[in-house]
Amino acid sequence: MKLDANLGPLAPLLGTWEGSKGTDLAPSDEVEDDRELATSKYRERMVFEPTGRVDNHEQQLYGLRYSTKAWRLGADDPFHEELGYWMWDAASKLVIRCFMPPRGLTVLAGGAAEPDARSFALEAKAGSETFGICSSPFLIGEFKTVRYTLNVDFPDENTLHYEEHTWLQMKGRKELFDHSDQNTLKRVEG
Repeated sequence: MKLDANLGPLAPLLGTWEGSKGTDLAPSDEVEDDRELATSKYRERMVFEPTGRVDNHEQQLYGLRYSTKAWRLGADDPFHEELGYWMWDAASKLVIRCFMPPRGLTVLAGGAAEPDARSFALEAKAGSETFGICSSPFLIGEFKTVRYTLNVDFPDENTLHYEEHTWLQMKGRKELFDHSDQNTLKRVEG
């Protein structure tokens, strides 16, 4: 498969990916004490399409618009969705990811990477002016996202693995809750 060099380390993402090996560790919805941990196995579908060149005055970005949906194994309706963009700034050797799940939350994460990297890491923190997190009033009061990290790697040209952590400051709880997700997906198109 010939990769688009303009996309740098994002080039391997182009296409459609599916995987059913996901593990979601989140606060439990089933008990009154949301300090309990719920483990859900899930399947997921991600679609990455090229945006073409994006010009910010002298800055040139290339990227991918993406969508993802995740279903608990055996469920018909998704429990999670996202829309967003992954962008590559070749001059700064920077990967940028912005996304929004339909919950009143937006994340702009970033991290350094070499153009031919087969793995990279991104991070965002609440309050940061560069790579930050913005939440609705409800989420700030109940489940404030204070930090987000994502590690992505491509063991081979048709395999995508990721691990992400969303640290939540939950109402009535002193310690942060580490909501984590990880999955291994295979390319099905592209």
